[in-house]
Amino acid sequence: MALHQSLQQKLLQKLSPQQIQLMKLLQVPTANLEERIKEELEENPALEMSEEGAVSSASDELGDGLDAGAEGDDFDGDEGGEDDYGSLDLSDYVQDEDEVGDYRLRDDNHPELDDGRVIPHRVESSFHELLSEQLGMLNLSEESHRIAEQIVGSLDDDGYLRRETESIVDDLAFRQNIHTTVADTEALIQVIQQFDPAGIAARDLRECLLLQLYRRVPSGDEYLQQVAIRILEKYFEEFTRKHYEKIQRSLNLSDEGLRDAIAIILRLNPKPGGQLGADGPSDTYLIPDFFIHNNAGKLDVTLNARNAPDLRVSEGYREMLRDYEKGSKSDRRQKEAVMFIKQKIDAAKWFIDAIRQRQQTLLHTMGAILQHQQEFFLTGDETTMRPMILKDIAASTGLDISTVSRVANSKFVQTEFGTYRLKFFFSESLSTESGEEVSTREVKKILSDLVESESKKKPLSDERLTELLQEKGYNIARRTVAKYREQLNIPVARLRKSL
Repeated sequence: MALHQSLQQKLLQKLSPQQIQLMKLLQVPTANLEERIKEELEENPALEMSEEGAVSSASDELGDGLDAGAEGDDFDGDEGGEDDYGSLDLSDYVQDEDEVGDYRLRDDNHPELDDGRVIPHRVESSFHELLSEQLGMLNLSEESHRIAEQIVGSLDDDGYLRRETESIVDDLAFRQNIHTTVADTEALIQVIQQFDPAGIAARDLRECLLLQLYRRVPSGDEYLQQVAIRILEKYFEEFTRKHYEKIQRSLNLSDEGLRDAIAIILRLNPKPGGQLGADGPSDTYLIPDFFIHNNAGKLDVTLNARNAPDLRVSEGYREMLRDYEKGSKSDRRQKEAVMFIKQKIDAAKWFIDAIRQRQQTLLHTMGAILQHQQEFFLTGDETTMRPMILKDIAASTGLDISTVSRVANSKFVQTEFGTYRLKFFFSESLSTESGEEVSTREVKKILSDLVESESKKKPLSDERLTELLQEKGYNIARRTVAKYREQLNIPVARLRKSL
């Protein structure tokens, strides 16, 4: 096929840099917004934090004065002529901006929501640091100490040693040039298993529980403790499957004896490392993005602006432009610096305006959710929740579905009934016998209540749960009940059985 040239006219829709920046900011939760603003402060010297508490908001009319600086006035050192510099209009850049930005949206009616309040952060030793401290108290040779450090470093965050001993020996040989045996490494593993908390360095759940039982100090229940150890040593699989009848027959136990022995096991910690400080970034405090207050039956929603510092365009950069306006405007190097300053001020104004738009979009979206689920925010009863999908909120706010999704994905709201993720309020609909559409959240709440009130000696099967829901007027199939049960992390009836 021969190559040829042709002219085509196309209509394309492209996102501006400011729109892309706004979409990225919408996805950032309040807990991480401060870090994002610090990054922008480091990258853009024309952006700074306000000392007086006033916010220099970006002007809504960014088009005339800023578009030229952002796109049309990009400087090219080789091709820019004197006319390009002489035509610079800096009137929008040198004027003072005394207007306080409205994106802060403070609520003077609630003084307890102080934006200047310091957020506490935990200062504690991590899991591996605590084990290293205990390791330093042992009288070990240098080589044994390095082997023990390798073992401690191989532990998972929950305290388990899931790496094979042979693999640890190989790692020591290849990475640290330490040649040891499996037996010597196993001996050091047994030493580390005596560290606190009990159960550390276990290979599986059974060993973890046994390590805790071996170190448990009996308080008048020595016999029951020995029974619990025998259950884990000889009948662990039956215990996990809750085949209590088989255990009772094999050990010749009474109902009360079996119940007390199992109670000892259930009080043990299956994840000994989970109670200590985690090393991962996910171990952070939950900071809500919204606050909803009930003022005599009237719901008020406010934004948590604690992690949004007051921002303004650097006054020092504006002073540079004022000096340029008063000068002769003939120095080429000075004009190049002015072009750089102008672009940085544009970026700073864009970012401040994006922060303002972010706050407005969040408040607008949360207001629509509040109106849709008003009954729940008044009562806290999940059965009063209405069916709601992203399309409903998008239609109510006039925003795109993708924008609503970005707001709902990583945001939290604090109410008088607790703190919820915004995704919690979105659910599909389910029809009742009368034809009324109800939220699946309502059905899940009723299902959870049925399980909580059931007899643990004879738990309700999925078939029985389906019948009970149908008796209440909900048209639901057994497989749907099983799906909702799994979403609620409720095990099957056999595993919910207790003595």
